[in-house]
Amino acid sequence: MISGFGKFIMRGNVVDLAVAVVMGAAFGAVVTALVKDLITPVIAALFGKPDFSYLGFTINNSRFPVGDFLNALISFVLISAAVYYFIVLPIDAATSRLKPKTVDEPTVKECPECLSEVPLAARRCKFCTSTLAA
Repeated sequence: MISGFGKFIMRGNVVDLAVAVVMGAAFGAVVTALVKDLITPVIAALFGKPDFSYLGFTINNSRFPVGDFLNALISFVLISAAVYYFIVLPIDAATSRLKPKTVDEPTVKECPECLSEVPLAARRCKFCTSTLAA
């Protein structure tokens, strides 16, 4: 039972997942700091207060603090935008540059008599029945 657990822990997928979780948590802290310390102050400089926690309404002595929800929503959108523009786009650009270009081989050839397209393996044109070179 213990040896099976050891094999499970040392499998590549489990170790990769553990590394991904740790890296994700560290990266999440970096992105949160970017949004909180750089992007939100820019918004505050342009539009005024960046904090909407004071917004809310009361119905029958029950307070609905919608400002906290707005703060969380704006934070989510800003973090998503930061991840997309600072991580996803640069990685996509780098992988597209590094990926070798594939050249599609033709699957048809042109008949010299009638100029119609015929499959590469064809020995006669299906339109004019002329003999095709191999």
